[in-house]
Amino acid sequence: MGDVSKDLISGTVGGAAQLIVGHPFDTIKVKLQSQPTPLPGQQPKFAGAMDAVRQTVAAEGPRGLYKGMGAPLATVAAFNAVLFSVRGQMEALLRSEPGVPLTIKQQLIAGAGAGVAVSFLACPTELLKCRLQAQSSVASTGAAATAAVRYGGPLDVARHVLRSAGMRGLFKGLVPTMAREVPGNAAMFGVYEAVKQMIAGGQDTSNLGRGSQILAGGVAGASFWVSVYPTDVVKSVIQVDDYKNPKYSGSIDAFKKIVASEGVKGLYKGFGPAMARSVPANAACFLAYEMTRSSLG
Repeated sequence: MGDVSKDLISGTVGGAAQLIVGHPFDTIKVKLQSQPTPLPGQQPKFAGAMDAVRQTVAAEGPRGLYKGMGAPLATVAAFNAVLFSVRGQMEALLRSEPGVPLTIKQQLIAGAGAGVAVSFLACPTELLKCRLQAQSSVASTGAAATAAVRYGGPLDVARHVLRSAGMRGLFKGLVPTMAREVPGNAAMFGVYEAVKQMIAGGQDTSNLGRGSQILAGGVAGASFWVSVYPTDVVKSVIQVDDYKNPKYSGSIDAFKKIVASEGVKGLYKGFGPAMARSVPANAACFLAYEMTRSSLG
């Protein structure tokens, strides 16, 4: 079996592990990011992450925490297959000699290249997921809530989007998606290798145990969100915005309006759940990837 096939299979398994562990945290993150700014004197819909969990479970049951999982689950194979295989091919291009470990700088470049490739898969997938996850927090009370679109699932979201904006509508938010994926994956893969090399005491990390891989994966996942979180907030509000009467004209406009209405802290709505998710979810992803990759030889 070739290296590309091994990366495709291992990336798929790693992505599935990441999704199962991390999706409930992601749901709460999106709900907090996309809730409307309260009017003066009013309280926000969710007081915080735990309040969002309580309200979601009370209104929708535990299944509400997994809302929108169908879209990424259906594409997790393609997404992580592309991410890890492109990263593997970038490593091969950057490697000076076969078998020679890459430097941290080269890992950063390989991660950035993988980020470019996965952006085109991540954008439509995230759009479907975010619109499903956010519908209960975006809808207000009274007539607006009654008139709000209620989606039956990822395919229903896709049908509404295609009717409203055509194929281009599925790629709404591509610019902030790419602005998230390129530096985010550069940081994640670079930090992952840096932590492994630090633990191993050198570039040879082939003998590291599972505990070390879990630690490196968790730290790498945290580094992704620390480096790009405000970009993710902008992406989320653009992707859940109305197609016919948009509140935001683009990424810069969304950024300015968030800061104007909520201050810099508005760019970090949902940061707690994102960080709580990133450590176990990415630890699971990298561990599953490494175990599958080693089992394939």
